[in-house]
Amino acid sequence: MLSAIAHTALATVAMAGDGDSSHGLPAGEPFGFQVPIAPVVDEQSFALAAWMIWLPVISAVLCGIYAALGVKSRLPAWTTVAALAGSFVIAAMTVSKLDFAKPVVVHLFDWIDLSWSSGSGSAGDQWHGLRANFALYLDGLSAYWILFVTFLGTMIAFYASEYMEEDKGTGYCRFFAGVSIFLFAMTALVLGENLIMLYLGWEGVGLASYLLIGYYYKKPAAVAAAKKAFIMNRIGDLGLALGIYLIWLEYGSLEFGVLFAALQSGATGAGQYDGWAATLIPWCLMLGAFGKSAQFPLYVWLPDAMEGPTPVSALIHAATMVTAGIYLIARTMPFFLMNKASGGHALEAVAWVGGLTALLAATIAMAQYDIKRVMAYSTVSQLGYMFMGLGLATSFGACYHVLTHAFFKALLFLCCGAVMHGFGGQLDLRKLGGIRRVPGWGVVCWTMLIGSLWLSGVPGSAGYFSKDEILAQAFITDGAGFRILGWIGILTAGLTAYYTFRVWFRVFTGPTHYKPDESHGQSGHDDHHGDDHSFHPHAPGIRINLVLAVLSLGAIWLAVGYFVGDVWGTQTWIKNAIENSSAGTGLQLMPAGEHSTLLGFEPHTAMYFVSGTFGLVGLAIAWWLHCANRKSADDLRTWLTARGWIAWLPRAMENKWYVDEIYIATIRFPLWIAGQALYMFDRVFVDGIGVNGTARLPKIAASLFQPLYNGKLQGYATSMAGGLALVIAWIVWVWMRGSV
Repeated sequence: MLSAIAHTALATVAMAGDGDSSHGLPAGEPFGFQVPIAPVVDEQSFALAAWMIWLPVISAVLCGIYAALGVKSRLPAWTTVAALAGSFVIAAMTVSKLDFAKPVVVHLFDWIDLSWSSGSGSAGDQWHGLRANFALYLDGLSAYWILFVTFLGTMIAFYASEYMEEDKGTGYCRFFAGVSIFLFAMTALVLGENLIMLYLGWEGVGLASYLLIGYYYKKPAAVAAAKKAFIMNRIGDLGLALGIYLIWLEYGSLEFGVLFAALQSGATGAGQYDGWAATLIPWCLMLGAFGKSAQFPLYVWLPDAMEGPTPVSALIHAATMVTAGIYLIARTMPFFLMNKASGGHALEAVAWVGGLTALLAATIAMAQYDIKRVMAYSTVSQLGYMFMGLGLATSFGACYHVLTHAFFKALLFLCCGAVMHGFGGQLDLRKLGGIRRVPGWGVVCWTMLIGSLWLSGVPGSAGYFSKDEILAQAFITDGAGFRILGWIGILTAGLTAYYTFRVWFRVFTGPTHYKPDESHGQSGHDDHHGDDHSFHPHAPGIRINLVLAVLSLGAIWLAVGYFVGDVWGTQTWIKNAIENSSAGTGLQLMPAGEHSTLLGFEPHTAMYFVSGTFGLVGLAIAWWLHCANRKSADDLRTWLTARGWIAWLPRAMENKWYVDEIYIATIRFPLWIAGQALYMFDRVFVDGIGVNGTARLPKIAASLFQPLYNGKLQGYATSMAGGLALVIAWIVWVWMRGSV
């Protein structure tokens, strides 16, 4: 599908190509949207939408009450599932009434309303203010996001009701309370009417992520992973907070309706588009997005987050939370386009960081043996594709890939979780094989095959179509070497197919063998199952299989729209939802022409064959190395590591390119040294000499004069006489000095 999103937004862009070195926009120059942002209206008929936020809150409170009462049944799970299902139903009802061309604000309650003067006291005294109501902003983008967030949240909570059953009790309540808190925060983030409410949800999902990753708080690895995720996200959050402040400083408001109207009319607080604040805004927002959506260099937290329960991995780190960065840039796309029109390079940076992150993560995933970590690095890689699409101004491609990825990646994570749950916590693909022949594992086997095909982007899959929207755009977008970026994305597609089917072939084909993880009992989730002689796997129950089947059907349905036409208007609906929002104001950087070709063909047409070919080649290599001739993969690694000129490559990939070690050497260790130095300075000089030394001076003085106070009258008389003699001598000396 050709991306029709991107059209000329500013006439001055053409002027920039005529040798204008400043690239600045005149003050008050209208910033033309492809689709004008309609005036926001308060529509009371959408009052029911408030329950999309309140139902998860009620669920979290009830789970807390259940924990206090010592409930040990499935009640917390059913409460959470019912609340999230209710949110989804309300979301569907709300979206069905929504006109995407007319954003609606649903006011919940007054929240922040501050005003103050500059204090000059003159007639021209300047008044300033900050207003942020607790309200919902309903448009195509928020409607699109909230539907799959609430639906997948419901499915994963239902899956967790079986997966977490062995933790019934306080832990069970705590888990579902965390899930409910997360859904509340994610809903506030997506539906927030202003940037303050978005930031509330942004920090809320970070908190929920910390709590859920560290769910097994007695396990050191889980605690370390939770802290790592929290700290890395705080680095990105600092950028977002600064960006929000600069937006308020530049435009005097944080409400989306006011901001979009100001951008459309050209009115800014600073009076010009090329001010330092306006230039810096997209870079700050970008930093926040990179942290939350795990892009280089802030991606290292996400693979470690696999220490949390598998439903957490599926919900937070595959389908919803990690897409918050994509949502942020899509929602604030006009600021990035303003930067582009002013001669900035924020969009190019988004595209290149996304593309290089996709390639980097794919190479790491190729050499990992933990199947959940393979999927984690795959998530980082696919998020890179989404950022690449945003940077190339194809918001439809980026946002559509968010949807397809949410379904097939949640499916893959839940399949991995089912394997882990049924085989004693085992995740090492070297210790699993032939599972499809084990009774009761047919649903997991074939649904994971569907997810693997979709992730690999084989022709006909949803991932194939959504990914190609992004890759083709790289060949019709001029500037910043985007054609090279397109080939990087195509290469990454081939690597993706390889590492995905490396997992599937190793786990589900070949001779049947399995061995439980000996350390799994330390997680607190399952008891130790003993060695492989006494261990018997337990197949997933009906709830897990049902969720896997539903997600598979959803992934298939997303592909059908492309494969046989616009089924039930799905593609049209998605396209309208994205284009009739701030995300749809894409800027056409280069019109399609004679130079916009790929191998002599129109890029979108050619991409179906090029990308599909690379995907099939990757799949074929995986089949040969890990299915047809399973020993050949080990032989290849042995051959590579025995040759010094290339031995570094497999070792570097297995060790994740030593990024964590580089962080430790360049950031963590210097900070530790600085901390130790400051500690010693504080202990020796501040406390030792300054505070404690000063406190010891009276004691030292007392010890010096103590012998004089021995209780003997003669000694006191001698002291008095001596003192009197000194006073007289001093007076005489002063008198004689004055007489001279």
